[in-house]
Amino acid sequence: MALRVAALTSGGVDSSLALSLLKEQGHDVTAFYLKVWLEDELNYLGDCPWEEDLEYVQQLCERLDVPLEIVPLQQDYRERVISYALAEVRAGRTPNPDIMCNSRIKFGAFYDRIDSTYDLVATGHYANARRESDRTLLTTAPDPIKDQTYFLAHLNQAQVRRATFPIGAYRKSEVRAMAEARNLPAKNRKDSQGLCFLGKISFRDFIKHYLGETPGEIVEAETGKVLGEHRGYWFYTIGQRQGLGLSGGPWYVLRKDLGENRIFVSRNYYDAEKPRDSFEAGALHWVDAPPEKTELHVKLRHGETSYGCNVELLGPDLARVKLNGRDQGIAPGQFAVFYDGEVCLGCGVILHETSER
Repeated sequence: MALRVAALTSGGVDSSLALSLLKEQGHDVTAFYLKVWLEDELNYLGDCPWEEDLEYVQQLCERLDVPLEIVPLQQDYRERVISYALAEVRAGRTPNPDIMCNSRIKFGAFYDRIDSTYDLVATGHYANARRESDRTLLTTAPDPIKDQTYFLAHLNQAQVRRATFPIGAYRKSEVRAMAEARNLPAKNRKDSQGLCFLGKISFRDFIKHYLGETPGEIVEAETGKVLGEHRGYWFYTIGQRQGLGLSGGPWYVLRKDLGENRIFVSRNYYDAEKPRDSFEAGALHWVDAPPEKTELHVKLRHGETSYGCNVELLGPDLARVKLNGRDQGIAPGQFAVFYDGEVCLGCGVILHETSER
């Protein structure tokens, strides 16, 4: 059955193939390019990709004979994503703007802007929306490295119900081959390495633009010895070892003193008495409903690494999580995303690590 589909198109190979597949399937498709505010405001920080992206989108739409609309969402980005990211960084936590970009912009503000007669909204994410009689499940893609359900875990049931992911059944290598076979304009474009709202701009440069630099001490946690100087606690996250500029390492960020603008580091991050295998998570969000099982899997960041875990729900908005493994980067503010097999259940925000408490 032909459906009316709004396809978010970025100019990359993934969204390009998604649009092409929808057209081949006979759907009534309109392509949409989302214009975000940082592309203009922070252009001086690097080569702004939006003009090049839009050129690829226009070439594709002309070839496929698909109408294209450009949607300005600068104000929505500022209010719904950037304000969140800056507030988290100021508070010493580790934000994930990509997760909020999806739930608040691509499947949020954009949903609010488009005509309600569109049956589905399509993106080039590596994920799947499996429709059952009374609900829609968010499920993983077959490519464990490219699977993007981690970034979609903050969607709600209404958002997932209206979503479709045309390339969700394929691996990246297959997507490249299919784009090549169709001679799509973006067939040889490299994957974007930046955050969804920054493009080619580094997150560090973004933070520097808004929070500036304030020198502070780097302190050895065990001895209290001052080892060096940093440019602001907001540039560092728990478990980080890169960018410290210290000799005699490796050194890892252990904790931060926001009031004194100090970061504490240690060379003994992996000691046996520091298991780093449990944490509490708040702001719990479920795609459908809270899980009935306690034995699940969890990802603490995008990628193929996941841990078996025990999840104890302490209330509607608090959980205690025990990993079947150790992770050196359990940092307040980052998202823990829970899975039951291939089903992405939802997520929570890490409040603090508990294994040493």
